[in-house]
This record gives sequence, C-alpha cells and structure tokens, in this order.
Amino acid sequence: MNSNQLIQEKHMITIYHNPKCRKSREGLQYLQEKGLEYTIIEYLRNPLTREQFKELLMKLNMRPSEIVRTQEDDYKAKLKGKHFTDEEWITILLENPKLIQRPIVVKNHKAVLGQPVEEIDRLL
Repeated sequence: MNSNQLIQEKHMITIYHNPKCRKSREGLQYLQEKGLEYTIIEYLRNPLTREQFKELLMKLNMRPSEIVRTQEDDYKAKLKGKHFTDEEWITILLENPKLIQRPIVVKNHKAVLGQPVEEIDRLL
C-alpha cells in the first residue's frame, strides 16, 4: 500500500486538484462548505504513476479520452482530430497532466469529475 492509499483510507475523500484552475478551486470550496475531511493531491506537482492513473480511471468508470480538457491550447494544437488508443491517451495525459479535467474527487472505490461541483454529491 502506498502513501496516497493510506491517506485516502484515513480521510476517505481525496481531491486531485490544480490550484490555478477555477473549476478545481470551486470543487475544493464545495468540499470545505460541506465540512468534509479530505486530502488534496496537487497532481501537477505530484504526478500520478501509470498504475495510479489507471486505478483512478477505473473509479471514474471512464476512458482516458473522456477526461481530456479539449479546450486547452496544447490539445487544440497537437491532438484535436487525432485518434489514440486508451494506452496512448494514458501516456499523453501522464506526460501532459494539465490536459486532465479537474477536479477529480475520490471516495473509497468511486470517483467523479467535480464539474459541475454538485457531481461531488454522488459520492456522499
């Protein structure tokens, strides 16, 4: 068991967060307003391993292409209109984590994209 799993078990709720992102900050504020205990993982500073990312996708019940931020300039310039396998998308997203939609909120064995923030209620 790695340290992220230990933290997650202790607090039950984990938010994968980018403090520079308005939607991510809104998700964090939503958790604070609900008075919930949570752990913050700034995934741009603490990159996910391939295994962690695959586990996160499984908890989201989503394919990697479904969590791509298609409004990002990098996506528009390099990836738009191209087709990739799930494994290729995982590599792309791990190498370019700012392309991952956020926030992602995890509780136990389930995760949601916190967009809109009310989606977080599906975990509570």
